[in-house]
Amino acid sequence: MKHRYFIFHKPFGVLSQFTREVPDHKVIGDYYNFPKDVYPVGRLDKDSEGLLLLTNDKSFVNDYLNPLNKKPKTYIAQLDGHITEDAIDQLSKGVFIKLPNKKIYRTLPAKVMRFAGNKIEERDPPIRFRKNIPTSWIIIVIQEGKNRQIRKMCSKVGFPALRLIRLSIGEYQLNELPTGEVKEIYRPK
Repeated sequence: MKHRYFIFHKPFGVLSQFTREVPDHKVIGDYYNFPKDVYPVGRLDKDSEGLLLLTNDKSFVNDYLNPLNKKPKTYIAQLDGHITEDAIDQLSKGVFIKLPNKKIYRTLPAKVMRFAGNKIEERDPPIRFRKNIPTSWIIIVIQEGKNRQIRKMCSKVGFPALRLIRLSIGEYQLNELPTGEVKEIYRPK
């Protein structure tokens, strides 16, 4: 079997799956005619944007999803309010979040830095704008991928994420790929 690998710039509002459970939901198959044996490597929730890897290479999927391999995942997040140094410090050290099974989990330390937010493509639909509450941007690099982890982390320190965009997973990067576009990539053996 020939292994194939794809990078998809997932737009906001698109489910990271091929099956449409509700008629008006958009799914990744609406954007490209992927081979039938190709599946996403991990997920991005409906509200998140950015890099989604897809492949039919099961060993690649296992390598990238195995938490022991600690593949870094880089995101940019637009936050509600001007994030403080204390909040950045808390995110960097790890915070306690609630997992879907109701267990409390302490996130691993993350790399967090401020980001100007310039050159970020506008989202469709745009995020809500509130005149009296500014926003700020951060770059955050994590080595795990719990359910809605970054959103929960940012809320925990008092700065909910309004927008979340994944830029990279391991060595694979979104680069300049436009929103909604797919690029087939080749993985050296």
